[in-house]
Amino acid sequence: MKQSTTTLGAFGLLSSFVFAGSVAIETTKPVPTACADGFAQARRPISNPTLFDLALPTTNIHPIFIYQGLPGHVTAAGGGKVPLGGDAEVYALQFEYALNDRLSIVATKDGYIDLNPDGPPLSSQSGFANLGAGLKYAFILDPATGTAVSGTATFEIPTGNSDVFQGEGDGAVNLILSGLKLIDKWQFAGAAGLHLPFSNEQATNGWVSAHASYELCKYFTPLVEMNWFHVMDTGNGTGNFPKQVGGLVPAVVDFEGGDLINLGAMNAGNNRDFVSLALGFRSRITDSIDIGAAYEIPLTDDESSLMDERITVDLIWKF
Repeated sequence: MKQSTTTLGAFGLLSSFVFAGSVAIETTKPVPTACADGFAQARRPISNPTLFDLALPTTNIHPIFIYQGLPGHVTAAGGGKVPLGGDAEVYALQFEYALNDRLSIVATKDGYIDLNPDGPPLSSQSGFANLGAGLKYAFILDPATGTAVSGTATFEIPTGNSDVFQGEGDGAVNLILSGLKLIDKWQFAGAAGLHLPFSNEQATNGWVSAHASYELCKYFTPLVEMNWFHVMDTGNGTGNFPKQVGGLVPAVVDFEGGDLINLGAMNAGNNRDFVSLALGFRSRITDSIDIGAAYEIPLTDDESSLMDERITVDLIWKF
């Protein structure tokens, strides 16, 4: 019942975005830069939201809601299974400020996490996520051919709450290369990156994300996205997150947390890869506002991850 209620709430939130955008902010226009004018068709990806961004520097605010269903059981070191179930909800707000056509300041990670497992061994907790911010620079920006390539560097600061698997370690840097290609009504985008922690309490991860979409009309652009996360070097976060099984989670599970959570699982070498598929759409409500929704499922074993399913709903307001 909670899952269906949350799902309906997510799409209710989406419909309220549509209504608000269509009646309240119609007159707002984007900043008239070459980037905005030459790439007006471009749409931001939806899945992997803290890492997979549009290659174009823009000025925008980006509220996000995520509902993530947790697997009923997860794998543990030694081949056992640990009961989990329940869900996690994330409420976040990203910012980007374009200093010029090629350079922008990005705030990529923040927000509030509400974790609701079905019961022991994990407990229901809530708290803030880590903070992450940095710079994006587009070193290829060609409106005539609809091509852009950018590099982004962000720093993640361990300011979050350890009750929701944040706030441990000494922080990390994310190095990201993003690309964009527009062909008529088609859009292709991709990104690859490294998550490099400053201590061995977290895992070192690499990831690749891809996006394809086709604009049927300004109000409906269906899209498909894929994400691959790979553990390059396991961490050792044993003792972290003390309110969850006395800090034993990184020693028990044999996988990593994906895009939002880095467990520092010492046995994550048993399941180094996590792959997901997202299907969704974007809708351009005004020249300044578009909304999106995506439904995401794992293609690898869901019991070797924290995702059984995910719904992401967002809004982007450029100004």
